Amino acid sequence: MGGHVVLGVLARSLIGAIGLIAAATAASAAEPVDIAIGYLGRASVPQTLSPLDQPAADDGVAGARLAIEDNNTTGKFLNQRFTLIDRRVKDDEDAGQAANELAGQTGFILADLPADALLKVADALRGRGITLLNVGATDDRLREQDCRANVIHVAPTRSMLADGLAQYLVWKQWKRWLLVTGSHDKDKLFADALRRAATRFGAKIVEERTFEDSGGARRTDSGVTLIQRQMPVFTQKAPAYDVLVAADESEVFANYLPYRTWDPRPVAGSAGLRPTSWDPSQDQWGATQLQNRFMKLASRRMDALDMQAWMAVRMVGEAASRTNSGDAKAMTDYLKGPNFTIAAFKGTRLSLRDWNLQLRQPILLADGRMIVSVSPQEGFLHQFSELDTLGVDRPETKCKLQ
Repeated sequence: MGGHVVLGVLARSLIGAIGLIAAATAASAAEPVDIAIGYLGRASVPQTLSPLDQPAADDGVAGARLAIEDNNTTGKFLNQRFTLIDRRVKDDEDAGQAANELAGQTGFILADLPADALLKVADALRGRGITLLNVGATDDRLREQDCRANVIHVAPTRSMLADGLAQYLVWKQWKRWLLVTGSHDKDKLFADALRRAATRFGAKIVEERTFEDSGGARRTDSGVTLIQRQMPVFTQKAPAYDVLVAADESEVFANYLPYRTWDPRPVAGSAGLRPTSWDPSQDQWGATQLQNRFMKLASRRMDALDMQAWMAVRMVGEAASRTNSGDAKAMTDYLKGPNFTIAAFKGTRLSLRDWNLQLRQPILLADGRMIVSVSPQEGFLHQFSELDTLGVDRPETKCKLQ
């Protein structure tokens, strides 16, 4: 009789085990939660002064694709599956219409668009439960007087970039600046950010000069000989200065300045020592493995736009895993909440500023070959986060999220 009891117990155990296996099999066989992420970018590639700086055709979207792979590595354990929908907008195309097409397929859209186009898209999608992640536009007004509650900003602002550079120049005691500004609107916006940074951190702009864009072909019409004669004349007879700071987002003149100024001085800003969110030379804090994986994917090294897109997609992935959900509202609430942080190979975890939805982040200072320094610099303190010494702080903000 004892044998019958033992056999009964074994039978029940076997039946229970079979039940558990069946339940696990059913769970694993369930359809995964699909989370689509849109990428709304420009079809045209901007021209640069140096052919070595010319962006790749997949600039930005390649970083997003790598992050999709990273999200899916985690997602397979949570039964989540991520996909990327790439949509490019031509110069004469309506970005709002393109965004509406994407909105029917996803709750999150990465946007690499100029400021006005981004605002048009944000307003077109208002009230539809779509969150835009700005990965390209650095305009401060998008986070201030023109801020929108449905736009999270992953790209740093001009003021953050200028503050990162200014902190290092002041730390080096290079406090006397000759500021040279291009004649285009975005050059002037960067110059405004540099003036603000100089005032904020104790530098002095000893003189300002404007480089007028004559409209000639930037690479072929000038020639080495002409530039070698032009730049020393343009920069001579300046008051004593420590560093020439250039504001040339339009890629007209700044790269012609190093080694050609009248006085032997370093160049910073849009050439020489540049502030950026990321650089192909970045290899600190585990970044080498990220660069290697990106190289395998794209056959090149990762630039700033790639990294900003990578961070944006990873933010969505982090929200999905933390909420264990594919619901866009729940994920967005987590991103905007106090518990959100993300690692990004920059020495510290990043978080969102709740007053304007800007991602806090260190600013790298690169010379085209190496990372020279990383801001915030030592000694620049803040009562909440030293990262908030970069850009517009809470007491200064003009943003009213709506």
